[in-house]
Amino acid sequence: MELLTEEEGRLATTLARESLVHAVAGKKPADHELPPVFSEKRGVFVTLTKRKNLRGCIGFPYPHLPLADAIRQAAVAAALEDPRFPQVQAHELDTMELEVTVLTVPQPLTVPQAERPAAIVVGKHGLIVKGMGSGGLLLPQVATEWGWDAKTFLDHTCQKAGLPSDCWKRKDVEVLTFEGQIFHLDRI
Repeated sequence: MELLTEEEGRLATTLARESLVHAVAGKKPADHELPPVFSEKRGVFVTLTKRKNLRGCIGFPYPHLPLADAIRQAAVAAALEDPRFPQVQAHELDTMELEVTVLTVPQPLTVPQAERPAAIVVGKHGLIVKGMGSGGLLLPQVATEWGWDAKTFLDHTCQKAGLPSDCWKRKDVEVLTFEGQIFHLDRI
């Protein structure tokens, strides 16, 4: 995956901010001349926090949409559709932070189950766990923010999927890794 430049990263956070402000407060987003990378299909997540607490996080782990569309849709969904939180209200916007994480394509871990923790680089890899009719994802920055080692990261990704924390040890559970390029906006 070709990395975004810092300027493209600023534009990614601007697109996310404008999209969610439009959805929550009705303010029309500006028209932007977008570099070619925003037409490429990419996975992306938009994370909203309020006073360092998660307020919404939605995205697309696989590259099904052009990056600009994925950012816009993920931003609106993070604000209005994350089932863990009430919808973001206009009066909250000036107290929130926004993060856009552009993802590489998830790849299956091909090592034996017992070696999965050793194959994960905390701070570099995000995880997807799929199996037993369920799935869950945690972004690369989550393990770093919580100070987890690779095994704890795996356990928590299983829990996010609604599965037993050590299910990553099972042959019928798939673990995938991906990387993310993170862009942060301190104020919406």
